[in-house]
Amino acid sequence: MTPYEHLIAVTDRTLCRGDFGTQLKKVTALHPCALILRERDLDDPEYQELAGRVQEMCRLRGVPFYVHARVDVARKIGCRNIHLPLPLLRSLGGRPKGFDSVSVSCHSAEDMREAVAAGADRIILGTIFQTECKKGLRGRGLSFVKEICEACPVPVYAIGGIKETNLGDVMAAGAAGGCMMSGYMRI
Repeated sequence: MTPYEHLIAVTDRTLCRGDFGTQLKKVTALHPCALILRERDLDDPEYQELAGRVQEMCRLRGVPFYVHARVDVARKIGCRNIHLPLPLLRSLGGRPKGFDSVSVSCHSAEDMREAVAAGADRIILGTIFQTECKKGLRGRGLSFVKEICEACPVPVYAIGGIKETNLGDVMAAGAAGGCMMSGYMRI
């Protein structure tokens, strides 16, 4: 078993050192447990075009693919997995129909309870360790992971400063795995 089997890849083209398509081929070859296409800087048509290509790349490698936040785009490309920020889940009135898997970003026990009550299948819990992506934000640490995991009835994946070297620690605290962005964009 490799650590990648417990890691969700979260994309960010701004962190990529080379060609993004080539980078994603490297990432999917590692067989992470899922890939979330984040890419907030693209408009919907650009995101949809990219999402279609990445979804196919993931399909060929057997990696579950998640559209990030764009419910309409996910439906247009036939993607049945969606990752939502909690405020978007709220504005949708709960779990959107037609999705096999819905993951939700959470930052507190209250967030987690709300997300689960609204139909989340998986929680992405952050920020655990200090990270370049959230400069100046202090990580909540392993005790926070443990507290949430003990109370959460669905799998929890830690995000924020997650690396192969600390993945075992977050899993020992109860997480099903972690999400890695920078590490995947620079392999």
